[in-house]
Amino acid sequence: MGAAPSTQNRPGNRMSSYPGARPQMQHNPSWRPPTQASSGNRSSSGTATINGPGAYSISRNATGSPQLFRVTIPQNIRPNQEFQVYAGNRIVRVRCPPGSRPGQMVQIEVPPEDLVHNASQTVAVLTDAEGDGGGGAVRMNSQARMSNASQTINNISSQQHQQPQQQQQPQAYNVVIPAGVRPGSTFPVSVNGRTVQVQCPQNARPGMTVRIVPPPSMSSPPPGVQSATNLNRPPEEMRRSEVQTNRRTMLQTFEVVVPQGVRPNQPFSLIAGGQRVMVNCPANAKPGSRIRFNLPVSVDEKNDKTESGHGSVSQSFKYDTEDGWTRSTRVSDGKFIWIRMDRDGKVIQEGDKFDIETSAYVGNLQFLEGNDIRMRTGRLSLMPASVYTVDSTVKDEHGREVVGQGEISTIQRKPFNEKAAWLQRTCKKLGVPWEEGHMRICVRRENLLDDSVKAVMSLGRQDMKKTWRFEFLGEEGIDAGGLAKEWFLLVTQAILDADSGLWLSSTGNQMLMRINPASEVSCPEDHLIYFRFLGRVLGKALFEGQLVSGHLVQYLYKYMLGWPITFDDLESVDPDIYENLKKLMAMNPDEIEYLCLDFTATQSLLGETQQVALCPGGEEKEVNGDNFNEYIECYFRYLMLDRIKAQVTELLLGFYDVVPEPILTVFDYQELEIMMCGLPKINMDDWKKNTLYTGNFEGTKARSNPCKWFWEIVTDEYDQEMRARLLQFITGTSGVPSRGFSVLQGSDGNIKLFTLNGIDMRPNAFPKAHTCFNRLDLPMYKSKAMLREKLTYAITNCQTGFHLE
Repeated sequence: MGAAPSTQNRPGNRMSSYPGARPQMQHNPSWRPPTQASSGNRSSSGTATINGPGAYSISRNATGSPQLFRVTIPQNIRPNQEFQVYAGNRIVRVRCPPGSRPGQMVQIEVPPEDLVHNASQTVAVLTDAEGDGGGGAVRMNSQARMSNASQTINNISSQQHQQPQQQQQPQAYNVVIPAGVRPGSTFPVSVNGRTVQVQCPQNARPGMTVRIVPPPSMSSPPPGVQSATNLNRPPEEMRRSEVQTNRRTMLQTFEVVVPQGVRPNQPFSLIAGGQRVMVNCPANAKPGSRIRFNLPVSVDEKNDKTESGHGSVSQSFKYDTEDGWTRSTRVSDGKFIWIRMDRDGKVIQEGDKFDIETSAYVGNLQFLEGNDIRMRTGRLSLMPASVYTVDSTVKDEHGREVVGQGEISTIQRKPFNEKAAWLQRTCKKLGVPWEEGHMRICVRRENLLDDSVKAVMSLGRQDMKKTWRFEFLGEEGIDAGGLAKEWFLLVTQAILDADSGLWLSSTGNQMLMRINPASEVSCPEDHLIYFRFLGRVLGKALFEGQLVSGHLVQYLYKYMLGWPITFDDLESVDPDIYENLKKLMAMNPDEIEYLCLDFTATQSLLGETQQVALCPGGEEKEVNGDNFNEYIECYFRYLMLDRIKAQVTELLLGFYDVVPEPILTVFDYQELEIMMCGLPKINMDDWKKNTLYTGNFEGTKARSNPCKWFWEIVTDEYDQEMRARLLQFITGTSGVPSRGFSVLQGSDGNIKLFTLNGIDMRPNAFPKAHTCFNRLDLPMYKSKAMLREKLTYAITNCQTGFHLE
């Protein structure tokens, strides 16, 4: 009898993940074909072959016919093991059925190849919301115009909304096919604020008007209609998009006594249901009065208890005794806010003047529609932390709530490991299911950064949440996750290189990168595009659990998180100015005016010193004891934002194109850096502990001589650099996941522990890496010296890139 279809993801070495083959005869092999297609020439199977760099939208070909193949099980293959074969012009992986043996013939059915639509458009033009036109950004029109990637459509059934709901017909629209769109390819269209993908008819051409009926957008199915579960998707993507949870959110009522010293309409803070909340004292209440409020609380469905372990309607509370800024929930609207408290739990109101000890600001990004539907624009400003708010729920593109306030509040109090795992689960729920489309990013290694920028900057925001597969043109490597690891590392390494002129090494730490205020000089026409691109790449890396190459200065992570930025953050920008301003603050206010200061700052641009006004008319405004705090604030704003406002704005716009801000509220800026860059040091004990042994090592495991020699060399002889090279050789990255080797990811995004696989010794054999599986094939060397020689040569002479077996 044939084996039941498996739901485990079993991709080949750098193979793309696709649905498994259907059972034929008495066997049910599973397979994973790579995509070899895109726009351009079509193969005999009706698939267009990729012939150039760009971003390609992949969708299933529903009209093709499956193909049957017969293969022979190779020698040394046991039941349930996989082997690789060619089927037509594709490479597939077949799982050896139970009860079969080497030499036996099996028949497999391979579904039709994917039909690839060329979705590569020109790079989207950024819109300058501020109106200064810096860096080539186009000033936003009063009525934003669409680029060739989208267009304004005319409603030709506007009267249909007057019909009763049960008789309402779908609305139809006229759409003009944009230039560059070929028959069969898709292009985005904005319909009532919603982006839909339209497929160009086979008999149509650019400039023609076609009639479309977009699908309805519903937050829930109509009454009497059952929600169906889609079973026609790849096993990997089923796990990615159908993330199960045992939590739900319920509304609970809390009763609290107004504390002493709180006046009517004055806010006070407390802990309710395990989370920090801020309550406004009602106008008719006074200290000692009992008031009630409702609050969403996350509940574990297994035992139907709240996270704090209480199930009663009215719960007790406690005041937090810690000082400083803390994230809280505003009861009136459920939004997250920042508050500062004293030890009695009273909210400290910020003063009117800037104070280097207590004042804090948050980067507030106001989103605006741009000239191109693919690229929003926005205005960034620094606002007092006490008035900054963030939504406490996350919704998908259809307006359906994916994550509620109670769940986020619960996760905020969890340990880092649990928060990191929650983020990945949430991102999988927000991702676009595989069968609804995925992207293939094709780049040339010799032109990596330019090709990558053009590909990523041609995508819409919904494309950023699709699964990406990568192809380095002209190479044999096929992506099942390994190439993605390499792409994220190489492209961030290239753009964060100080030689690019976009970034500079931090004065205090050469490993940390800060934005070059003069980046426009290095790239006068398009420097802002690179910052939007990097923001998208960083957001996509966080969304997919990938690591990036390069650490940013601390305050940039604070911008990403909406975290309070304080005067002390100036130290990472310019330590000398930071110390000088502190010395000025210690002076007698009456002595300030004798320093002959005005509201200007100096900056060096290509070796030339320039004077910059910190406020309008700053050259004429003298600093004295009365306006000294204002001077310090203006200097603070200039250094932290004003001189790099355009770059930071684009960085954040790109980052939020992928990751919604509410889910970031569970992290602090240090945790975000760890999430994106991995652990800075390799823990050898953790590495050894989380290692699997297969092949010839399966029985003896670490007791085998080659395994013992391997660990002795890596632990006792290799320094941190060599260990990092070894890790990169085996896993495709020199970074370690934020939670250590126990959650090392494989090609499918799931945990694939580091594996030592023992293979038979052949003449002049070298260790061989399989980056998609985090596996090292280690020959059964006869001596430690030989193992050291071959291993060291392999990891120091292997170029970055991949080769098939």
